[in-house]
Amino acid sequence: MKQLFYILIAAGILATACNSGAAKEDRQTAAAAAVTDSTQGAPEITFEQTVHNFGQITQGEKVEYAFKFTNTGNRDLLIQDAVSSCGCTVPEWPKEPVKPGESGYLKVVFDSHGKEGFTEKEISIKANTNPPFIQGPKIQCTIVKN
Repeated sequence: MKQLFYILIAAGILATACNSGAAKEDRQTAAAAAVTDSTQGAPEITFEQTVHNFGQITQGEKVEYAFKFTNTGNRDLLIQDAVSSCGCTVPEWPKEPVKPGESGYLKVVFDSHGKEGFTEKEISIKANTNPPFIQGPKIQCTIVKN
């Protein structure tokens, strides 16, 4: 019984040692790929305007604005997601890749229903950029009651 126990422990140690060698090779391969990717560059999103102020709007009004951006990197830009700091602000973005040097629009629709006073909403973007999460543009307005 003791022999069986020792054999199982030895097999476990051997399996762990083999797996750690494979994991090390995987990490080295991933690191080499990262170096290759960084030498080839990455997409970069640059907005013409980072803040848009709607001024004074009436409570319940929906307003929208399209922020123009350009891919100033050297690889195709793919926006995977864009979210707002509040559900009252809905961003829309191009689903197809934006080639280097080309431009696109990030449309933002803001619903002021139930809001009052000065408001600022920021858009966060997830894309194939480095880093993958970017603070995007902001909208601002002052909401007044009817």
